Amino acid sequence: MTLHSWSQLALTRDILVCLTEEGRGDEAADALAYALSLAGMTGAHLTVQSAARRLTVVAGRSWGIVQDLVADENRRLRSLAQALAERSVSDAASAGVTCAAEAPMLAYPDLIARLTARARLADLTILDAEAREADLDRDLIDGVLFRSGRPVIVVPPGWNGFHAHRVVIAWDGSAQAVRAANDALPFLRAAEAVEIVSVVGEKDLSTSVAGSEFAPHLARHGVNVSVNVLPVVGDVTETLRTQIGLFRADMLVMGAYRHSRLQEWFLGGVTQSLLSRSPVPLFLAH
Repeated sequence: MTLHSWSQLALTRDILVCLTEEGRGDEAADALAYALSLAGMTGAHLTVQSAARRLTVVAGRSWGIVQDLVADENRRLRSLAQALAERSVSDAASAGVTCAAEAPMLAYPDLIARLTARARLADLTILDAEAREADLDRDLIDGVLFRSGRPVIVVPPGWNGFHAHRVVIAWDGSAQAVRAANDALPFLRAAEAVEIVSVVGEKDLSTSVAGSEFAPHLARHGVNVSVNVLPVVGDVTETLRTQIGLFRADMLVMGAYRHSRLQEWFLGGVTQSLLSRSPVPLFLAH
């Protein structure tokens, strides 16, 4: 990256990474490696929340046996979370990154509330995209995205270092798309190339702001931007995945939508599908 690029990324001064230990064992988190890489590049302070959900049990028949089993599992989860917090500090020190780490263990709603509140204190939160749809991971993404007022980067499995030379913006002209693009400006200005991609044919975009109208705004901020309007092939998600590969993108920037849980998981269909299987890290904002 050029000196100009470094100066843009240096605007990100405070990074939070939230890790959950449910079912993970002691394997390394991709989000942590990604966050360490980004913090090392920008000189940002890194805060790690290595979280564990405290399990509880309602009294009843076989109370004593169940209580012992739950206590054992809570000790195991606490130990895993604490070990990851300690390893985070050690890895950060080796990378020359200033880091503070905590291993909170709270009941489910309290834990989500705590991590969401911590996200409000950072420029950016980095999370793992879990292949398994554990409740804690789903609700953590939901809470941070929709209740922190801050952007999120969700890191897919195997993506263990930051680079964003080429970035795609998923564009539908919505307020969420605008918010995501503006929140991502430090990354867009630092990128070698940025492409605004609109997928037409599935959703009526006739009353939306066109990508070609938004591109001059980004160009005035020093972004090397182009615009691509694509017909939908299969569905919007698959069209975006294909274009990400063709553009050789390192990041996808998009706005996040929230729907009723009766309709879908908790996010709009495209966002949900990409969280389940994205080829690159997702920069999301609401």
